[in-house]
Amino acid sequence: MEGNLTTLERIHQAAKAEFLEKGYKDASLRNIVRSAGMTTGAFYGYYKSKEQLFEALAGRHYEYILNRFQKAQKEFAGLPPHRQPEVMSEISGLCMYDILHYAYDHLEECKLILCCSEGTKFSGLIDEMVEIEAEGTHAYQNVLRELGRPSPKIDPVLEHILITGMFHTFFELVIHEMPLRDAENYVKEMRAFYTAGWMKIMGQ
Repeated sequence: MEGNLTTLERIHQAAKAEFLEKGYKDASLRNIVRSAGMTTGAFYGYYKSKEQLFEALAGRHYEYILNRFQKAQKEFAGLPPHRQPEVMSEISGLCMYDILHYAYDHLEECKLILCCSEGTKFSGLIDEMVEIEAEGTHAYQNVLRELGRPSPKIDPVLEHILITGMFHTFFELVIHEMPLRDAENYVKEMRAFYTAGWMKIMGQ
């Protein structure tokens, strides 16, 4: 069993290096197998395809980020309407710090998702987060209306651009491997910037 684990670690190490250097689409399974010091036949005893191998490296990290983000949205939406404006910043802030720390703890795997996943289902991470955030924004606007603090309808194109930009800005910290202390400070400043902007657009 120990020998199997060592072989698997060699495969993963070789695959990460190849995917990080060339991206999923241009990565060569032949190179990965050669770097792992094994035959193609032996490799297929572990994974059936390059796609399955990439999923083994990136899948659970993709799921963690998406699930953590969805959990924060559900927690927020489940609060009584009068509480939501009070804790909006706190809940979203905790979520973003959690994702930041997770990404730094699994830096190579998260960079695979953010930079090297074109051609796989994982390349849509930011798009999925944008969609979740947009739905959350609309739900929050409904809450504000219930509270007698209606906000104007946001142009959907502008909304999409702003939310997409917000996530790209956040993940730039991970892509460029900022020192964690600096990254935490940047997240704090970015959140202040985007929160103020959204409040302005929402007329709050």
